[in-house]
Parts: sequence; C-alpha cells; structure tokens
Amino acid sequence: MNNTELTPHIEEIKRVLGNRIDDEQLEAELNKYLNDYHVDITAAKRGIIRKYGGADTGFATSANASKKVADLTGTEQNVDVTAKIVYVEAKEITVKGLSKTIVSGILGDDTGTASFTIWEPGSVQLDKGSVYNFRNCYCKLWNDRVQINIGNRGKIEAANGVEIEVPNTGASLSASDVKIGDIREGMGNVNVTGKILSVEARKINSRGEEKVVYSGIIADETGKVQYSAWHDFGLKEGEVVNAKNCYIRAWKGIPQLNIGDRAQIDRVDGSIDVDEGASVKTVAEVTRIGGGLDITVEGVIVDVKNGSGLIKRCPQCNRSLMNGLCTTHGAVDGVQDLRMKIVVDDGTGAIGAILNRGDTEKVTGISMASAQGLASARGEGVATRELTGRILLRKVRITGNVMSDDYGPSMIVRSADVVETDIQAEAEKLLAEVEGAI
Repeated sequence: MNNTELTPHIEEIKRVLGNRIDDEQLEAELNKYLNDYHVDITAAKRGIIRKYGGADTGFATSANASKKVADLTGTEQNVDVTAKIVYVEAKEITVKGLSKTIVSGILGDDTGTASFTIWEPGSVQLDKGSVYNFRNCYCKLWNDRVQINIGNRGKIEAANGVEIEVPNTGASLSASDVKIGDIREGMGNVNVTGKILSVEARKINSRGEEKVVYSGIIADETGKVQYSAWHDFGLKEGEVVNAKNCYIRAWKGIPQLNIGDRAQIDRVDGSIDVDEGASVKTVAEVTRIGGGLDITVEGVIVDVKNGSGLIKRCPQCNRSLMNGLCTTHGAVDGVQDLRMKIVVDDGTGAIGAILNRGDTEKVTGISMASAQGLASARGEGVATRELTGRILLRKVRITGNVMSDDYGPSMIVRSADVVETDIQAEAEKLLAEVEGAI
C-alpha cells in the first residue's frame, strides 16, 4: 500500500491510541507489519493497537450484529454468536515474556462449527455440551478458516433453556480425506490415514478429575503431526490406521490432530512409505498450513534480529534475561549463552528462526569462547556484528518445529547447515532461463 492508501488506516489507529504514538512512528510500524511481517492490514492494525496498549477491537465502530456460525466472514469486529461448546480447554501462553492463561476450543450451532479463543477468561468456566451467548466478539481468518475471538470487551452468558443441535460430524461421505502435509488449524470432520510412529499414555488432571490422554506422532508420505485422543483406541506403534471424523487445533501455533469422542479408528492393511526424517517445504507451504513438526526449509539469511549474539539465561527456567531480570524468577545470576535470531527467505516468503549455541557456532564458525573474548576486548556489540557478518546473505538449510502467529511463521531450529552455492552453475542456470524467456 502507498501512503495515500494507508491514511484511513492510520487515522483509525490514532483514534484508538490517541497521543501514545506519533504519526511518523505509526507509519513506520504499519509498514513494518505489512512489508516485513507480511500480515494483512487487519492483523497489522490489531498488532499495533495491542503493542501500544489499546483495546483489541477499539477501532471497530459498527453496532453489534447476531450471526450464525456459517454466516461469519472473518471480518466482523462486533458480533454476537449463540453456540454450543463442542470442545474446550485452558492453556498457558507467553505474551511479551509474561505467562497468561487463555481458553480455546470449538463451538458450533445448527449451521456449522468454528474455533474460538477467550483471551481474558478470568473466572469463566465453559462446559462441553452447554450453550452460551458470546457477545462483542471479533473474528479473523486463519488459513481460510474463521476464528472467533473474545477480548476484554467480550461477554459470555449462559443461554439457559436454549438447545442447539450441532450437525452430526460423524464419519460420513461429507468428511474430507486430507494428507498430513495439508493439515491446517481449524479443520473439522477430517479423515487421516497414516502410520503410528509413537504412542504415549499419560495421566492429567482436568478440573479436579484425573484422566488419561493418549498421544504420539502419526505420519504419511507428506509429513507428520502430533495426535491426541481421550479414548483408548488401542493404537500401536508401527500400524497403519485411518482416523475418521477428527478435527485440527493448534498448540503453540503447531497444528495437532485431535481424535475426539465421535472419531472412528480403522486398521488399514498394507504399509505407507513414510520418511521419518524431516519434511522439506517452502515457506509459502508452511504459511498456508500454519506450521508443523520436523520441517526443513532452505533459503538465504536476509536479516539478523535484535537479541542475537551473547545473552544470559535464567538458571532455573532457561528463559533469556532482560536487563538481568527473568520474567518468572526476577533478578538472577544469568548463565551465558549464544544464539542468533535470523530471517530466512526462500523466494516464496520469509520465516523467522532461532539458532541455538551449537548451530550458531557451526554456521558462523565462531565459538562462544571466541565471542566472549571479542566482547570482553571490544564490546558485545562488536561481537554481534562479527557474528552477523559471518552469516548474513548465506544460504542455509534449517530443520525444526514451525509455529505461526499474527507475525507469520517462525522455527525453533533443531539443526542448521550452510549450503554452499556453486556460483557458476547458478549463473548458467539463470542465463538459460533468461535466454529461454526472450
């Protein structure tokens, strides 16, 4: 967008934030979200408003409307929805270094289902199977699926006496067969055929009641995904199964296969050619599906972010310290570590990634002891610049788990390698492509 196109959006944000941010800074922030983070204008405005302390939906001015789930478009800013809880859970997330509890799950009415998140749940307790009025919600699209959000302006009321029959999502012809590599957050009523790579049963405490959850990894020829089931389907490592009528939700931005109460497990004769290693994908593919396990991306390091180089970590929780403080344990004697926060571009898009000490040393060729010596002699800024100079514009192959949020995909790297480029071969290839296009 050019400056003229940005003007009405800037005015909207200014009406919410007032004098908390000046025009020049606001324009720079908006350009960063749109051009560096590659998010849409709605997510950009919401991100800036949250960053500077405004209400999540403060720029909405329209009056509330009541809609059915199937009528939601993902652009609503003030909408009421009456729906039954299909699935619900509370989970911990980290926002700006601080831990907070949110409630998320799936709700539905007689027209369909959608995922939801309550960002400030307080003492709210939702019961599966009960019907509620969700007021002052705002919606957004994620991977072409509507998500319903209840922020600090939202209200939740029990809809006493209201009965809703959510469409039967039992395994049927209406269920969709999907490959694991195409799984995206928010999908419902999907059938997945894959090989069970691992099975684990563990006890958890859910609202004071001890339950057993069964989880592990399932894979096909396109990728792998973590699964969870609240019922013992007798899954065994190495067998091939067809899991029918499952739904997808994300944990820390990584899609997971949920085998719910209405799911059906069928054993499949034969085998699946599964690559138990990493799945090679482009950034565009990762962005489309929202994340995944053991993904490999190959591209050029185009940026090194603040927070790279020598850092200190909390000796108790391993979080990085800010000004000598841990967000959980306060002032502590930090343990020194080395990391690089990079941006990798493969031509289809960009992905953020964090290299640990071992991979930083391998990719840069500088050990932590050498970086410490350089920092001691000439300052930490010089050490960081030296590390940056060693990796910027180098081609790398990174592997790890990928998650996504409003800022785009990011990877916690498990392994990283420099990809040496044959300049002559690449030049000849480019020349051939140019000549072929003339």
